[in-house]
Amino acid sequence: MKLIKPSHEILSEIDSKTFLKNIELAGRTCYKSEEKITEDSAPKFVKMIMNKHHESVLKHEKITVKFICDRGVTHEFVRHRIASYSQESTRYCNYSKDKYDNQLTFIIPEWTNFLPGDAYCETDDAFLSTLNEENDPSVFWLYSMQVAENNYKKLLKLGWKPEQARSVLPNSLKTEIVVTANLREWRKIFELRTAKAAHPQIRELLTPLLKELQEKV
Repeated sequence: MKLIKPSHEILSEIDSKTFLKNIELAGRTCYKSEEKITEDSAPKFVKMIMNKHHESVLKHEKITVKFICDRGVTHEFVRHRIASYSQESTRYCNYSKDKYDNQLTFIIPEWTNFLPGDAYCETDDAFLSTLNEENDPSVFWLYSMQVAENNYKKLLKLGWKPEQARSVLPNSLKTEIVVTANLREWRKIFELRTAKAAHPQIRELLTPLLKELQEKV
């Protein structure tokens, strides 16, 4: 099995000037004040309408981001319904094949100290007994991932299809998901998913994205 950290990649071209100009044009259509558009009027206008909570105009611009994360995190993403999603399919991906290095890949939990790379954990009864005695939750997580990989591969060898064998795969399984949302929805996503009350793994994923977008815009 392989362990990796979560990550993101912005797929859209981030052009803040274009974003603001298009938002201004949409917003001024409401007030029929298009004649007031100048080369540098967009930032001030957008700030004004945001202060008035006229956020519907933000829907005219969108950003697409590709995330590599665990499947548990994607269950939180898809609760944001005003977005489009395309996700790696465990029905059609056979992780015992060469293109996946013949192994499963898992996302390292944010609260553990594991490092990225190939990993292996003993799964015999003697080792499990040692885990129970030492009460080490991090190593027990690693043990659980190894058991899942072993069982997944065994089911495939016994004749199950990937869409059947996937039933033993855990939330920690690495997945890739492309998310497209308008700017208003991204504001809501960041508001909810970077808050202190949010799950630590989605905060770990979205906080760096928010910082990057702030730098680009």
